[in-house]
Amino acid sequence: MTGSAVSSNAVIVISSHVVRGAVGNRGAVFALETLGHPVWAVPTVILPWHPGHGPAKRIVPEPQQFDDLIADLERAPWLDEVSAIMTGYLGHASQAASVARLVKTIKARRKSVRYLCDPVIGDEKGLYVPEATATAIRDELMPLADIATPNRFELAWLAGADLPDNKAIMQAALHAGPGTMLVTSAHPMIAGGTGNLLVTHSLALLAEHRLVNGPTNGLGDLTSALFLARTLSGLEPEQVLQRTTASVFEIMARAAKRGADELMLEADASSLSTPMAMTQMRRLVHPSKGIRA
Repeated sequence: MTGSAVSSNAVIVISSHVVRGAVGNRGAVFALETLGHPVWAVPTVILPWHPGHGPAKRIVPEPQQFDDLIADLERAPWLDEVSAIMTGYLGHASQAASVARLVKTIKARRKSVRYLCDPVIGDEKGLYVPEATATAIRDELMPLADIATPNRFELAWLAGADLPDNKAIMQAALHAGPGTMLVTSAHPMIAGGTGNLLVTHSLALLAEHRLVNGPTNGLGDLTSALFLARTLSGLEPEQVLQRTTASVFEIMARAAKRGADELMLEADASSLSTPMAMTQMRRLVHPSKGIRA
């Protein structure tokens, strides 16, 4: 195949790899490829299953080995195929510097390349990565990101502030660096629900759905991948948010109905491309304007 015939919509995804389940790269790669994006997948750690299922052996590349792999990617002859980079869970704090160098190299070559940083560092229980790793993501990766997708608890840690309401989330998002911030686990406005809050410098949108008691591992990875894919497709932000939220809600609800302990992306691929679930969309008052965004 000639270079001119090769698509230039590949995505580099740098995150964890599990043998069983749809977490980290397993979920993100499937979603991106389903929506038409070739993926270059880089594992930051290898696990037999998600830690939520219990203790297991972690295989983390030696820092020099990981850096050497990233250096090879920096000189890959196919970099013009890359339209975006997505990072998630890091296996070691030192990986952040290597990833940051790759992002800078690719962005210098193609200014249109988007970088999505999913700062996978914790949840309502606190940090589940070493503080050095969380700090490296905050200081080395977040400043380079065009898009970030933290959950509310991660954003609170990154901002060093409590986020008791969506106004506080919006203010923290605006000061976090990336021009586009999707905050999951935002405060819902409907009883028994949960929300995804999208904040840009001029827009604040909340997508809500009812809570489902089902598998939650991998939801952040899936949300990030879908949000990136739909952003790259050129959809308006409201459509990107609505379809991303609907897909994730539908997939989680279907897994819960089956009694599955993992998301079942292979069975629910249609939910990635054409979700049918209903979500409640709201435009919020943007804190920088004081009027409805």
